[in-house]
Amino acid sequence: MPRTLASFVIAVLPLAAQNPLSLTDAVRLAQENHPSVAASRDATKGADMRIVEARSGYLPKLNYTESVVRSDNPVLVFSSLLTQHQFTAANFALDTLNRPAALDNFQSQVTLDQNVYDGGQTRLAVRTAKLGRDFSTEDERLTRMNAIANVVRAYHGAVLAAESAKVADEAVRSAEADLSRAQAVREAGMSTNADVLSIKLHLAAVREEQIRRKADLNVALSALDDALGLPLTEPHDLTTPLTAASFDQQSLEQYEKQAGLSRPELHEARLASNLAQTQGAAARTSLLPQVGFHASFETDRQTFADRGGANWLVSASLRWNIFNGGADRARMNEAAYGLERVRALEREASSQIRLQVRRAYADFRSAAERIAVAQAAVSMAEESLRITKNRYDSGLSNVTELLRTETALLEARNRRLAAIYDQRLAAVSLELAAGTLSDKSEVLN
Repeated sequence: MPRTLASFVIAVLPLAAQNPLSLTDAVRLAQENHPSVAASRDATKGADMRIVEARSGYLPKLNYTESVVRSDNPVLVFSSLLTQHQFTAANFALDTLNRPAALDNFQSQVTLDQNVYDGGQTRLAVRTAKLGRDFSTEDERLTRMNAIANVVRAYHGAVLAAESAKVADEAVRSAEADLSRAQAVREAGMSTNADVLSIKLHLAAVREEQIRRKADLNVALSALDDALGLPLTEPHDLTTPLTAASFDQQSLEQYEKQAGLSRPELHEARLASNLAQTQGAAARTSLLPQVGFHASFETDRQTFADRGGANWLVSASLRWNIFNGGADRARMNEAAYGLERVRALEREASSQIRLQVRRAYADFRSAAERIAVAQAAVSMAEESLRITKNRYDSGLSNVTELLRTETALLEARNRRLAAIYDQRLAAVSLELAAGTLSDKSEVLN
C-alpha cells in the first residue's frame, strides 16, 4: 500500500505543478508581459512627453551662467574694469591702456527669454506632437491586437498538438489491439505470419507518428510561452478545449464597413495625412516674422567672493526671413508632395484591408463547412473500422483492409482537428481584419 501511494503522488506532482490556463487568461498575460506590448506602451508615454516638450515653447526660458575669464587683452581688461565698477582715472594712462596687467573677471548672469510671436511654429509643434501621440496610441492598439492574435494561434496550436498526440496514442493502442487480435487469429489457424508482420509494421509506423506528435507538442508549448512573454519552460495546463467557434457572424459588408472605421492602420494613414498638412503649414511659418523678448542681470568681480559691479539689460527683437536661397519654397513643395504620397498610401491600405477582410471571411466559412464534412468522415471511418474488425475476427476480411481502415480513421480525426483549428484562427483573423479584436472579443470564448 505505501508503495502504491508513493507511485500515485509521484504521478500527480507534475500535474499539480502546472497552472490552469484558459485562453482568456493567456490573452491577459500577454497584454501584461509581452515585450512588444510593453515597448508600444512606453512609446505612447514617450509621445505624451513630446507634447509637454512642444508646449514649453509658450513658456519663458530662464538660465543661470557662471564663468571666469583671465586675460591681458586691452579691450577685455578695459570693459571688465567698467562692468566691475573698478575703473579709475589711472586706467586712462596710455601705457596702462596699451599694455594692461592680466585681469580676472568672475561673471554671474541670469537671463530670461520669452517668445512673443513665432508665426505659429510653437502651435504647430504642439499639434505635430499630438498627432505623434495619436499615432503611437494606434500603434499600441495594433500591437495589442497582434499580440492577442499570436496568443490565440499559439494556444490553439498547443491544444491541437495535444489533441493530435492523443489521436496518435489512440492509434498506437488500436494497433496493439490489432496485433493481439492477429496473433489470436493466427493461433486459430485462420491467418499466417504475414498478417502479424504487416500489423507490426503498422504499429511501428504509428509509434513513429506518436513520437513526432509529442515533439510537436513540446515545441507548441514553448511557442505559447513565447507568445505570452514568459520563459520557454513555463508549464501550463490548457483548459480551453479546441472546439468549433460559435458566434453571431455579420455580413461581409458589415465587416468591411467596420474595418474602415476601426483598423489602426487606416487611422494611422489618416494621421499621417494630417501630419503632412501640419508640416506644410510649419514650412510656411518660416515666411512670417518672429518677435522675442530678452532680459538679463549680471554681476562682475575680480574674485569669486568679492562684491563687484552689477548691471541689467532688456531688449526686444524682430527677425523676418526675407530670402534664404529658396529653401523655404523647397520645404513647402516637399510637404505638398509628402501629402500626396500619404494619401496614395491611404488608398492602398484601404484596398489591402478590404482584401484581408474578404480572405478571413472566406476562410472562416470554408473552415466551418470543412468541420461538418470532417465530422461526418470520422463517424463513417469509425463505423467502417468496427465492421472491418468484426469481419477480420471472423476471417471474412484480410489484414490489408483492416490496416487501410485504421489509417483512414487516423487521417479523418486529424482532418477534423485541423478544420476546427483553422476555423478558430479564421474567426480571430476576421476580428483582426475588422479592427475589433480585443481581450473581450467573443471569439476568445
